[in-house]
Amino acid sequence: QVALVASGGGLVQSGGSLRLSCTASGRAFSEYAMGWFRQAPGKDREFVASISRSGRSTYYADSVSGRFTISRDNAKNTVYLQMNSLKPEDTAMYYCAAKTLCFGDPLQTNYNYWGQGTQVTVSS
Repeated sequence: QVALVASGGGLVQSGGSLRLSCTASGRAFSEYAMGWFRQAPGKDREFVASISRSGRSTYYADSVSGRFTISRDNAKNTVYLQMNSLKPEDTAMYYCAAKTLCFGDPLQTNYNYWGQGTQVTVSS
């Protein structure tokens, strides 16, 4: 069992940056691959990025590739999402998730644990 707490969201202007954090408690954080997902109002939740247990393998949605960077610090039980060049269409509730396999992937159903979400709002 693992509990996830996401933070770092806020209001930012278009072109700005934010860094989201997700801190885990419970079982060893390094046993989980991690993912970030987001859900905009009126839309389905979608994949943003994932990272393997070791941090050596990452995967991004096309819509954020080149602008967002996922990373993790296993010593701090934390995964990060650095978001640069933000656009209004990035506005959403952002969720972190953990899965008990080595590599992350875009399929939400493969993730076992979810955080509560942190709101990101990008103004134009």
